[in-house]
Amino acid sequence: MKSVIKLPFLALLAVFVLTSCTTDSIDDKTDAVELNLVAQEAKDIEIDILELINDYRLSLGLNPLNDMSVVKSVAFSHTDYMIDNDQVSHDNFYTRSNYLKANAGAKKVSENVAYGYSSAETVVKAWIKSEGHRGTIEGDFTNFDISAEKNDNGRWYFTNIFIKK
Repeated sequence: MKSVIKLPFLALLAVFVLTSCTTDSIDDKTDAVELNLVAQEAKDIEIDILELINDYRLSLGLNPLNDMSVVKSVAFSHTDYMIDNDQVSHDNFYTRSNYLKANAGAKKVSENVAYGYSSAETVVKAWIKSEGHRGTIEGDFTNFDISAEKNDNGRWYFTNIFIKK
């Protein structure tokens, strides 16, 4: 593909990925799946993302968020789902939200998703540049965690879930 054609395509893709965040206010009629929860050990990229988000929150005078293994497991189930379906989405958000409300004491749940970024710095910068994602990062939450997984082609998928207890 010529670079002239690639640039508009990449810009369109970036807009789609950067506008992909959700909160409890979105009406999700497609929830009909069970969560496949698996305990995951944190990867370096995930630890870096959590630290960058907390550093950003602290720079604004906001409280740092605590990681939480059940949130990580729920995030992993969705990242795995996105890889299996080869698309970034918020499909089945209410299944995740309701699970965290029932099992993690969450009163409020939100998430940011992304695809294709190659480092913690690039995905966090992209989320901060996006009004919707930034709103989630700056939101009134107490806990969060993330799952970052590579597909068979080596591209990263990310699910970052935030909760307020």
